[in-house]
Amino acid sequence: MNYLSTAEVAIKAGVHRDTLLRWLRKGSIPEPNRDGRGWRVFTQSEADAIIAHANQANALDIKPKSISRLTATDWNFTKAKTSYLTHSIHPYPAKFIPQIPNMLIQELSSVGDTVADIFCGSGTTLLEALQLKRHAIGLDANPLATLITQAKTTPLDASAIEILAQHRYDCECLIASIEPSNTSLSHHDLPFKSEGWRPDSKVCETWFEPFVVEELAELRTLFSGIHNKYVRNLCSVIFSSIIVSVSLQDSDTRYVRRKKHIQPGDTTLKYIRQFDSVVSAVEKLSDVIEPRFSCNVVTANVLDSPELSKFDLVVTSPPYPNAFSYHLYHRTRLLWLGLNPKPFKDIEIGSHRKYSAKGPRRATVATFSDELGLIFHWLQKQVTDHGHVCFVIGNSMLAGERVDNAALVIKASTDHGFVELASFNRLIAKTRKSLNPKIGGIKDERIVILQKG
Repeated sequence: MNYLSTAEVAIKAGVHRDTLLRWLRKGSIPEPNRDGRGWRVFTQSEADAIIAHANQANALDIKPKSISRLTATDWNFTKAKTSYLTHSIHPYPAKFIPQIPNMLIQELSSVGDTVADIFCGSGTTLLEALQLKRHAIGLDANPLATLITQAKTTPLDASAIEILAQHRYDCECLIASIEPSNTSLSHHDLPFKSEGWRPDSKVCETWFEPFVVEELAELRTLFSGIHNKYVRNLCSVIFSSIIVSVSLQDSDTRYVRRKKHIQPGDTTLKYIRQFDSVVSAVEKLSDVIEPRFSCNVVTANVLDSPELSKFDLVVTSPPYPNAFSYHLYHRTRLLWLGLNPKPFKDIEIGSHRKYSAKGPRRATVATFSDELGLIFHWLQKQVTDHGHVCFVIGNSMLAGERVDNAALVIKASTDHGFVELASFNRLIAKTRKSLNPKIGGIKDERIVILQKG
C-alpha cells in the first residue's frame, strides 16, 4: 500500500502543513499511523477524508492563510507604541492595546466590512476599524464608555475647531479672573464661588478640596453651554479625564482617599493642558479617518439583545468576572457629568462587587456562563454568515478557584453554532493596573477566534 506524508496530504488538501498539524492536535481529524521513524503516514482514504475536511473549511471561509499569519504573531507586542492618535484621550482601566484589534481586523475582515465591539470600553477596536477603512459599531452599558468612544472616533470639522478655540479662550479668561490664594480662590479679594452645577455635597466634601469643586463647577458651566453636541461631548470627555487626578481618589484603579498636592488654580490649568493635547490628537485623527466609513456607538446592555445592523467581525474584551467594578472607579466622573451610576451598576457584567457579595445573590461561574449563552444567542443573529468573533479574555479567581473564562466562551459559542478556529496566549503587561489585587495573580489572557458556522 502506498502511503502519503503530511506535506503531501497538505498539498492535496490545499492547506498549509501547519494548518493540517493544528487540525490533528485539536482532534478535528484522526491521527494516522506512524512509520518506523515516527513520521505520520496517511492512507489514501485518510487523505481523502482530510481533503473533504479542507473543502468544508474553505466553504466556511476559514481563511487558513490568515490563521497561519495570526498564529505566527507575537501577541505580546512588548515594544509597540499604544498611545497614537486618540487612543489616550481618557484613562480607562483594563483596556487592550490597539495592536490586538488591528491585527485581527486586517486578517479577518475586508475594506468596507462592519466591525463591532460589544464591550467597546474606550473605543480601541472602533478607532482601529475606522483607520483600516471599515465601518464600526460600538456597544457598552457604561455611558461614560460610549461618551469617550464617540469623542475618540469623531473627526473635527472647521466649525468645531472654531468653537473649540473660543472655548479655550473662555477658559483662559477664567484663569485670569480668579486669583489663587494659599487655601482658596478669590475674585477681587472676595471668595470665589461658582454658580455652576455640582454633585451633591457629600460627594464634593468627601472627594474634593473646596477650591477644586468651584473650579470644576465653573469649567462645567463653560462647556455645558456649547450648542454643538460633538464639541460639548469632547469637552465633557476632557473634563472627565482630569476628575480623578484633581480629586482625593488615589488613582483610577484604587477607590481610596489620598491627600494630593493640588493648589488653587491647578484644576483649570490641568483642564487647559489636557484640552490642548486632546484637540491636537483629534485634529490628527481628522486627517486619517475617511467620512465614508461610519461609526455608530450605542449605550445599551448586550444582555438585552439590542437591535443593530449586522456585523462581519466582532473584536471584544468582555469584563473578567470578579476582576473589576467599572461603575465604582468611574463613579466620581459619572456624577460630575450629571450621569447616574446606579443603572450601570445594576447591570454591569463581571463586577467584582457582584462576585464578592455574600448570600444567594452572589454571582457565580454559572452566572457568567448564562450571560455568555445569551450573548452568543444574540450574536448568532447579529453576525453575518461565516463572520468571525474574537474574544480577548483572561482567567478569574472565584471563591479561591481559578476559572478558565476562555473555555466558557468557547463552550457558549459552540452551543450556538460557532466554530473555534484558533486561540493564542499573550502576557498581560506588568504595568497594566487592571485587576483587583486581592483576586489577582492573573498574568496572561487568551485571544479566542471563532467563526459562525
